[in-house]
Amino acid sequence: MGASDDAEGVDRALAEERALVASLGGYSLEIAGASLVTHERIPVPRFNFVQDVRVAAARQSAFFERALDHYFQRSIRPTIRIGEPVPPHLDRGVSLLGFRRAPEPHLVLLARSDRPGRWAPGVEVREPRADEFDTVAGFWMEAKDRAELRRSLEVIWTHPNPDERLTPLLAFRGDRPVGAALVHAYSGVYAIHAVATRPDARGQGVASSIVDAARREIVPSGRPVAIHADARRLVGRLGLLGFAVAREFRVYELPEDAELSLPRPRPAGPPRWRPPRGAPG
Repeated sequence: MGASDDAEGVDRALAEERALVASLGGYSLEIAGASLVTHERIPVPRFNFVQDVRVAAARQSAFFERALDHYFQRSIRPTIRIGEPVPPHLDRGVSLLGFRRAPEPHLVLLARSDRPGRWAPGVEVREPRADEFDTVAGFWMEAKDRAELRRSLEVIWTHPNPDERLTPLLAFRGDRPVGAALVHAYSGVYAIHAVATRPDARGQGVASSIVDAARREIVPSGRPVAIHADARRLVGRLGLLGFAVAREFRVYELPEDAELSLPRPRPAGPPRWRPPRGAPG
């Protein structure tokens, strides 16, 4: 897979991610320089982010004012994703607005090959039953946002739009759920999202089993597959399953105590005074 294939694959994966948020009840607004991905009913960064910022230095003030005003009017704290290497003017710009670099990047990985499965012994991976959707949503959301996510997942799972499909997966050890993920298909591109395991089940092959099950049982052979990951430690394990990083985004986030407002513009220089025309000398 060459650089041009990577670029096309990443662009399709980013479009798929926007489509997933839209199907779950959100939307995306495309403006010059980025897409503003928004879900007003689930106001968490995972569903509210400025995707793939590409803005010239001379236009960034107007861009950030427009983008952040969109979120701040809705009392939403977005994250901002900028592809590596981050241009210095964008790093300075978001820092002046109060954003700080998140500990982990956002990674888009693409499948390079089919590798032998790494199914952990004793782990069963399957689609949830209707009465298990609260369990699925509980892997990603606190109780206050869980009901909305559960409803959204059930709608898209049972009533998908044309050319789209969502398949939640649950992993079990015995009768105990230990992991979950979402497999989303949009316009022929498949992506595996939000792979999560319970803290006491990590490092035991549960996540690898979920990814392997998704590729073997959900994704048709030969279809493009992407994974969106928010932890660099996953790269090595996903590499064993045939994935490689195709694009890395630096993520910027607001501190919890940050005020959701834009700073007042500063004057460009000291006040200047000129005498009126025709004034006596």
